[in-house]
Amino acid sequence: MGALPKKKISRRRRDNRRGADARSLVQLTTCPNCRRPALPHQACHSCGQYRGRQVLQVEAPAAG
Repeated sequence: MGALPKKKISRRRRDNRRGADARSLVQLTTCPNCRRPALPHQACHSCGQYRGRQVLQVEAPAAG
């Protein structure tokens, strides 16, 4: 026999806890340099800039 709760958890308390389990859509921002969608607080994968500085070396896409 395992551990048993001392009191019943109310529906409000239970549902408040379960409300944090819901997934939300990823919020995208616009890169101020290349105007493409990018994740907030991360370097842009298209141009490699973060807060006005070049932090990633981005290769040009292969043509064709």
